[in-house]
Amino acid sequence: MSARPLSRPELRRYSRALLVPEWLDAGAQERVRSAHVLVVGAGGLGSPVIASLAGAGVGTLTVADDDRVDLSNLHRQTLYATPDVGRPKAEVAAARAQTINPHVQVRVAPRVTPQTLPGLLAGVTLVVDATDNFAARYLIADTCAAQGREWIWGAASGTSGMVSVFGPHAGLRDVFPEPGDDLSCDEVGVLGPVPALTGQLMALEALKVLGGVGEPLRGRLWTFDALSGRARTLTLRPPGGSGLL
Repeated sequence: MSARPLSRPELRRYSRALLVPEWLDAGAQERVRSAHVLVVGAGGLGSPVIASLAGAGVGTLTVADDDRVDLSNLHRQTLYATPDVGRPKAEVAAARAQTINPHVQVRVAPRVTPQTLPGLLAGVTLVVDATDNFAARYLIADTCAAQGREWIWGAASGTSGMVSVFGPHAGLRDVFPEPGDDLSCDEVGVLGPVPALTGQLMALEALKVLGGVGEPLRGRLWTFDALSGRARTLTLRPPGGSGLL
């Protein structure tokens, strides 16, 4: 069955993206509209991911986060404002996404646990791991790996960030076999634009995967340091290997 043609309001809304030949020629916008993305985490990484995917016209967005907005979040978690302090992040993020693009269906999910995640993945096209704790990261990684799924992964801390597209070609445990000793942003801090940039890159990778365009970071890890302006793309070892090539 062919995809439903874009409506006139959708054509107007996505007109700048549709000027990009690779996007238009691939029919990427229609594929993005038919996709269902689960975004786990609505903080510093999740905020730009949710806003960008909503703006890009992902058909269904499910937002999973059981935290509440704190005053300390506001310098980097761009979906929230001062009046939102104390409110549930997932609810606020979903409402913001709906105002960004009313063509997108936005859902709020319960906390991701070993019991809830398999059900949340039913019918999902792609998972974006925008979490900031090891337990959730490895739960998502192991569950997606067991199901043979691709997922978008990113991390930001201090002045650096990294992004990859994990899946059967390489996963989180192929790079970091076990949780390390890295401290969270609550302990080491982070400059606000660092997770914002990382999250935007995660959203871009998601759109490349969903739209079937470009060269997603499969089997590669893209890293940057904000203070030096340097970036590197590292090749990952295939499953069964260890770390980076």
